[in-house]
Amino acid sequence: MQEPTITPDLIAAHGLKADEYDRILAIIGREPSFTELGIFSAMWNEHCSYKSSKKWLRTLPTEGPQVICGPGENAGVVDIGDGQAVVFKMESHNHPSYIEPHQGAATGVGGILRDVFTMGARPIAAMDSLSFGRPEHPKTAHLVKGVVEGIGAYGNAFGVPNVGGEVRFHRSYDGNCLVNAFAAGLADADRIFYSAASGVGMPVVYLGAKTGRDGVGGATMASAEFDDTIEEKRPTVQVGDPFTEKCLLEACLELMASGSVISIQDMGAAGLTCSAVEMGDKGGLGIRLQLDAVPQREAGMTAYEMMLSESQERMLMVLKPEHEAEARAIFEKWDLDFAIVGETIAEDRFLILHGNDVKADLPLSKLSSSAPEYDRPWVATPAAGDAPVLPPIRPMAALRALIGSPSYAHKGWVWEQYDTQVGADTVRRPGLGAGVVRVHGTRKALAFTSDVTPRYVKANPVEGGRQAVAEAWRNLCAVGALPLAATDNLNFGNPEKPEIMGQFVGAIQGIGEACRALDFPIVSGNVSLYNETDGTGIMPTPTIGGVGLIEHLDHIIAGLPEDGHIAILIGLTEGHLGQSALAAEAFGIEDGDAPPVDLAAERRHGEFIRANRAHLRAATDLSDGGLALAAFEMAEAAGIGVRLDSGEIGQLFGEDQARYLVACDAAGADALIAAGKAAGVPVAQVGIFGGASVQLGEDAADLAELSRLYRSAFARAIRGGMPDHA
Repeated sequence: MQEPTITPDLIAAHGLKADEYDRILAIIGREPSFTELGIFSAMWNEHCSYKSSKKWLRTLPTEGPQVICGPGENAGVVDIGDGQAVVFKMESHNHPSYIEPHQGAATGVGGILRDVFTMGARPIAAMDSLSFGRPEHPKTAHLVKGVVEGIGAYGNAFGVPNVGGEVRFHRSYDGNCLVNAFAAGLADADRIFYSAASGVGMPVVYLGAKTGRDGVGGATMASAEFDDTIEEKRPTVQVGDPFTEKCLLEACLELMASGSVISIQDMGAAGLTCSAVEMGDKGGLGIRLQLDAVPQREAGMTAYEMMLSESQERMLMVLKPEHEAEARAIFEKWDLDFAIVGETIAEDRFLILHGNDVKADLPLSKLSSSAPEYDRPWVATPAAGDAPVLPPIRPMAALRALIGSPSYAHKGWVWEQYDTQVGADTVRRPGLGAGVVRVHGTRKALAFTSDVTPRYVKANPVEGGRQAVAEAWRNLCAVGALPLAATDNLNFGNPEKPEIMGQFVGAIQGIGEACRALDFPIVSGNVSLYNETDGTGIMPTPTIGGVGLIEHLDHIIAGLPEDGHIAILIGLTEGHLGQSALAAEAFGIEDGDAPPVDLAAERRHGEFIRANRAHLRAATDLSDGGLALAAFEMAEAAGIGVRLDSGEIGQLFGEDQARYLVACDAAGADALIAAGKAAGVPVAQVGIFGGASVQLGEDAADLAELSRLYRSAFARAIRGGMPDHA
């Protein structure tokens, strides 16, 4: 087949700038072949190379006594004691999910699960952070339905519980939804598998499903803005098969137990290209591949297609040659492909053969560690204006505005489509804060959460970055967990715009400050840039996924308030309404500054919660919607009413940070207040749980009526955005 001529248009279509192409010419001293152009495009795009973000990612704290493996591998690894480790990561599948929501979201789940079990861990939990446009936008209902179905279909069939996450709606996501997928698994701390190849002449083995044409160019597509050619990108979306992935999991774990593996790498973004290059580069070796040996499900595939396909459920491994027969038997037993497709070589070469032809011969190290790295120009986000003056509103009308909006309504419509109990170790289901999963066979548990408030980050990236970390920290503390470490999913617009790059830089600064202050290192993550459509970017959305350890199941704070329990507020309330949920949902106002984050107070108050958990019957952190929304959610989940003493809007709906609402019996309340005085932590009674109504100061409403609004608003908003025939 005649290969295309390399032209400026073809170079641009591969997402390469003219100066980047000149750099390629300087590296190889000649014009690249079409396959070589595709390989450079895959390895040097934003999604794979982090070329706009590497400089700033290096400033994040990534180490700690609990950290076994930080960023740079498929997932982060953290020690949880007793010879065990938790392995976790969060990644985006934003562009594919907008183009083809079911498969885009499903393969996002599949990809993050592979990142975890590639390290030798059995997945035990998943979460998803989802951002959609306005419910009334013509595509939103279609996207919500497809994304939720895709997540459920893949995770449920694979057999991993979905234990938490978040869903938000905002006009900035109208043309670019965000689908951030998180997974965590358990492994033996001394049996972690890494991706660096070692040894010359070692067989390179292809494992899993066959290679097709789905997903060709997917990583490059994920590194570009959307425009009116979006529908043409549909073939770049991968197609997943969760049943094959389940077999791949079992085969890989059995293979790892056999002692056959030198190194192993998921075939994710950029498929065979990225996995082979990363294994070789980390090990200081070259790789020779013979593509005729690659298992293919379509006839006549070219070298270009095989190297850039993102077909799912595939792995690449460097094998101990003496274990070949044993390893092959394992994969044949699981009805999966096992094929030796190449070998490690001493030279710094990425040599690709197809038939009798050399399709690529490139210096391997230049594809990965020598990818372009940019110090993009950036400008700091201007200081936010004065706090908004909100029109008068009665407390109950304010509460209805929040619980009747899809962003703050009950999300049962979403998570009830997920299997939250598979594995029988889920202790706390979605919808109540951080999810909690028992460490199987022990009395320990792990807590998981994901958090960010994009309005805050847009108004003040530094403060918003701090707050995202602080909220994740609080969510973990609120269930009694010691926060261990975090993963980040940094979703932003076009980094070539200085104001967008300034948002990124500011958010990284805030995230780093918070992680250092809270001993909460970032051990893995993902950067998703170019989230724009027709030049309009999303709100900056740096999602923080947090993981915490509960040493004993008896230490979990997972109850619900009961009739007569005292409502206790921990932390100070000044009534901050800038960038608040109330301002946005009740009045469409997104003005003012983000709430300030006192990191010393965050740490002090979180430690106070954990130290006094024996006095607590239920707990939640305060974030969007402040005290009133948190109290309503706790009471509604328990099926009882609540009375808050204050009727002042700022006290009820202000979003001051470092605060928790807890429920205690009378003796517990006295003990907690006394402990607060001794520790210098603000602790005050603010109301009481019980009855059949919700009372905010002098304003009251029937709990049953509010509950109907709260539990129907999400589905009603989505149905309202669906066409008549849906």
